[in-house]
Amino acid sequence: MNEADDLTAEVQRVAAGIAATKPDRLDWSEASLAVVEEMLAEAADFVDGMTGDQVANIAQQMGCYILEVGRRAHGGRYVWHEGRSAPVLLVGEPDFRVALLTWDKTRGRLSGDEADNIPFFYAGFAGRVRSATPGVDALYV
Repeated sequence: MNEADDLTAEVQRVAAGIAATKPDRLDWSEASLAVVEEMLAEAADFVDGMTGDQVANIAQQMGCYILEVGRRAHGGRYVWHEGRSAPVLLVGEPDFRVALLTWDKTRGRLSGDEADNIPFFYAGFAGRVRSATPGVDALYV
C-alpha cells in the first residue's frame, strides 16, 4: 500500500466507526449530515469537561465521516494537507478541482459555533462540485 491508500483506508475506517454508532441514521447520505450536526451540537455542551485530545478526536472522527459522505457521492481522492495537518478530499481532477477540508469546521461546531453548520457547509461543497466547469479550483474549509 502507498501513502494515498493508507490515508484512504484510515479515513474510511474512522468514518465507519462513527457510522456504526448510529447505523439507522448515519447512512452515508447528505441528509445524514443533519445527524452529525445534532451530535456535534450535543457534544458542544460537554466540551468544557473534555481534554483537548478528546475534542480533537471527536472533531476528526466527525470530519472523516463528512469526507467519506463526499467521496461516496462525488468520487475523488484523499491527500494530506500539510498546512492544516488534515485529510482533504479532492474531487473532479483533472478537469476541475473542488477540495473539502472538514476538521476545522467540525472543531468550530464542536466549540459551539452555530455558524459552522455542517449541512450548510456540505451543501456549498456539493453544489460547487455539481456545477463545476473545467478549470474551477475551489477549496471548502
